[in-house]
Amino acid sequence: MAKMTTFLGAVALSALMAAPLRAETTAETVVATVNGTEITLGQMIATRASLPPQYQQLPDDVLFNGILDQLVQQTALAQDTEGKLTKRQEIQLANDQRSAISAFALEAIVKTAVTDAALQAAYDEKFKDFKPGTEYHAAHILVDSEEKANEIKKQIEGGVLFADAAKTHGTDGTAASGGDLGWFGPGMMVKPFEDAVTAMKAGEMKGPVKTDFGFHLIQLIETREAGKPALDDVRDELAAELEQKAVAAQVEALTKAAKVEKPGAALDPALLKDETLLDK
Repeated sequence: MAKMTTFLGAVALSALMAAPLRAETTAETVVATVNGTEITLGQMIATRASLPPQYQQLPDDVLFNGILDQLVQQTALAQDTEGKLTKRQEIQLANDQRSAISAFALEAIVKTAVTDAALQAAYDEKFKDFKPGTEYHAAHILVDSEEKANEIKKQIEGGVLFADAAKTHGTDGTAASGGDLGWFGPGMMVKPFEDAVTAMKAGEMKGPVKTDFGFHLIQLIETREAGKPALDDVRDELAAELEQKAVAAQVEALTKAAKVEKPGAALDPALLKDETLLDK
């Protein structure tokens, strides 16, 4: 919040400044110095890229001057802390730097791991033994007692539409849509419910069926054969799996190759809670 407040304040102070002249520039182009410390155009570009989208939409001149002033102010503040940081702050700074650098390393691993070829190979492997199954489209009416479920069942058998009964008596979030549960496959419903549905024919009603949620009246609307999903349908899932495997493999390889010593492994684990050590 303090950082964003500083930025917004800088924008307000700089809004009326004239637009800078264009020139041949690179990321190393110096845009300001603070007591000899250089601030570059690349640093400004990276700062803009890290801003929330609504701030990136500000006019270019406003954003340029605001970011420039922000970096000047931050540099001056950073210079003022030289030799003044507490041990706690120095430790936190080291942790933040280590975390940021390791995140950059992970980005590089992920970029090389997720390719079109790798995705296709992962897709082929995942679904090489795929066998079509059955998906079910059903509706239900959930109530808290078997007696109530039987009363509603009699109303439906007497001519009341299942969907209307669900809207009137259902106690869960599907009641407003007539109890419609949409399409689902094996393993997506609790076992008593799934067992009942898989034994039904389209258009049939069954119940009461007891589960941990209460008592259900179930109507099977229709079934269909579940085909193999398209690559695009599972692309994100496969990409996440590839990323996870690549990161795990690289981290394992690097730690195995490194000379790792743990002289503090025998310390009392409860020391983690002793924050007073950070101030000594």
